[in-house]
Amino acid sequence: MSELSLDGILAHPDAADVDVLERGATVWRDVQVELDESGLRASSSGFALLLAPEPTTPWAVDALIRRVSDLGVTGLAFPATAPIGDSNRALAARLGMTLLRSTRPTRLAAALWQLVEGRDAVALGLVRRVALSIGYQAETISDLLRHLAANLGHGVALVDRDGVLASGGPLPGPGLLSLIDSTKEWIDLASGPEGSVASVAVHSPTRPGVRLVVHGGPMSDTQLRALGVAVEVAMPAVAARILIDQVNEIGDASRSSSLLGDFLEQPVMTAELEQRMLELGWRATGWHAAFRLTGRTYVDPLDILRAVNSELPALSGDASATVRGAGVTGWLTFAEQPTPAELQRVVGRVRHLHNTVRAHLPIATGVGTLASGAAGLARSIGEAHDAAQLALGREESDWFVQIDRFGLEQLLLAWTRSATFRPTAASLFAPLGDVDRRTLQAFLDHESSSVRASAALGVHRNTLAARMRRIEEALGVALDDPDTRLALHLAVRALRDAPPTPERPRTGS
Repeated sequence: MSELSLDGILAHPDAADVDVLERGATVWRDVQVELDESGLRASSSGFALLLAPEPTTPWAVDALIRRVSDLGVTGLAFPATAPIGDSNRALAARLGMTLLRSTRPTRLAAALWQLVEGRDAVALGLVRRVALSIGYQAETISDLLRHLAANLGHGVALVDRDGVLASGGPLPGPGLLSLIDSTKEWIDLASGPEGSVASVAVHSPTRPGVRLVVHGGPMSDTQLRALGVAVEVAMPAVAARILIDQVNEIGDASRSSSLLGDFLEQPVMTAELEQRMLELGWRATGWHAAFRLTGRTYVDPLDILRAVNSELPALSGDASATVRGAGVTGWLTFAEQPTPAELQRVVGRVRHLHNTVRAHLPIATGVGTLASGAAGLARSIGEAHDAAQLALGREESDWFVQIDRFGLEQLLLAWTRSATFRPTAASLFAPLGDVDRRTLQAFLDHESSSVRASAALGVHRNTLAARMRRIEEALGVALDDPDTRLALHLAVRALRDAPPTPERPRTGS
């Protein structure tokens, strides 16, 4: 007979409903399961489970605890109907006795038998639960892990050296993760203050260094060995599910990447193309802000896409992303035009996405401007690509560049690429009327001198000051910033110096 421990009881899946009312002794050499106390025998450091609901009053419980303690029993479990109060717990504490209560005492009895008598029964029980999980038609690896965790009554996770990749049930904490020996070629069993963990290497040709982990609280050696058997049996099904998911992932990425290419290369939006985009949840209508993540060294675009997809739900609006070339292109779509403050919050979330992905992969990120409609989405995607290329050389900006009304370096980049920049500059000044545009141009052309600008415009300085406050509010800028003034001046000059659009020849006489 094996020793029985309180940790072992609490870690058993069939004892999930057990409540610890008082904690005294935690290890027992003998276990008795009886209908009532009349069947108990004297036992040194023993544990007893009584299946009958009596006694029915707290004072009768006190008397029972004393009589059972006189037999040498230091652990006692009752059905949930037993009326145990504070006085009963206080008495058990004085006697050094552990009190438990279970809503399913017959299942607790089976768990006790497995723990002390059935050396292989615990492992067989867990294997049966693994088989139930494998028989379930899981949709993804995460779905499979959730079913394994639910059936085993323990946390289940896929991990590598960087941390948890996917999980079912509670996440393993840093203390448990530190116990795992990732160099083991097969099974690794370990216990520590934070609990116990069994892991096995997962054979995956595309995901080296991955381990399947089953973890729980402190448990006996018998239970930990049984957990090792369970994780070993589950591993082939998990490896197969990973492979299936990867095949599906590659197919989905290829289809969506091809669709994005068709959208960017097709000069006009056709009904057929719009329908294909809608089937993927992509809307060309509304307002769009694109972003682009690309590797600073070689990084598998699918690895970037996996990392991005895990963070997309945290972004505002309808978020989409797909592989495009050597990186990932994504965008956010809004039904209504966001305010400048809302847009900056969105950009902040994209920066958080960038930082999260960059913690694991060497990437650079670019963000395009806000634009509307199908043509605007295509333009924002192009801007995001340009910004990402610029970000590759910008370690001082944490490899993150946003083409917007604030970024001097982004405007300078676009200055050399007029097809991208001039529409961006025009969009920048869209909130301004003709008077405000001329006022801003005069102010910038006269080196931000209110005196000279007001004289050139023929208006009072107070009038100029009111106009400048209105311009700052409309553009969402602070004109006391020298970089902002220079960026705006570049944009003004780009539009002013643009060649005129040739008139179409008239027909007829």
